[in-house]
Amino acid sequence: MHLSLVSLAKPVLHGYFRSSCSWRVRIAFALKGIEYDQVPVNLIKDGGQQLTEQYKKLNPMLQVPAVEIDGITLSQSLAVIQYVDETRPGPRLLPADPKKRAQVRMISDVIASGIQPLQNLYVIQKIGAEKMQWAQHFIDRGFQALEPILKQTAGKYCVGDEISMADVCLVPQVYNAERFKVDVGQYPTIHRLNQTLVEIEAFKATDPSCQPDTPADLRA
Repeated sequence: MHLSLVSLAKPVLHGYFRSSCSWRVRIAFALKGIEYDQVPVNLIKDGGQQLTEQYKKLNPMLQVPAVEIDGITLSQSLAVIQYVDETRPGPRLLPADPKKRAQVRMISDVIASGIQPLQNLYVIQKIGAEKMQWAQHFIDRGFQALEPILKQTAGKYCVGDEISMADVCLVPQVYNAERFKVDVGQYPTIHRLNQTLVEIEAFKATDPSCQPDTPADLRA
């Protein structure tokens, strides 16, 4: 009975409106039709609410997101996405075909490990005055690798014609690229895929411009 009650409870997403890692989880929840509660963690206010001892208990890395789900707490976005894909009905975010599944994981890791960490808030704050050039350099470097990969794997979406975890990772990264004034038009496959994805309701509804903690001046 206890396990049943735990599994019926809504997941709780501790995140930040403009965190790409939090956005990935929001997209995945939306695609799977999962209802959840949000607890905002402001990465800037009060020196960063993610740095508190209370939040450290949820995520020892002092990052967002942290997701409370089924009686456990998960603190890496790809782990959350793969968990909900394995435990919830709805469209698959990892393909059944092993080769396509490996391609989805490869693309997701290129973004989540090879690009995004080098321009996240903590790193940018350490860089200081050169932050714009730094972010542009590493996003361009990553996109120069990602573009030829996607040319090989893409159909309508990143891998074939079904939305996957790779697409969930791509859109927030393109959003970050545009924030840092990267010319995404240099990467026609990335640009095409993003233009298609941002018109899908699950991506629109989870956009940073319309979250509970979005500041009034940044709302759509």
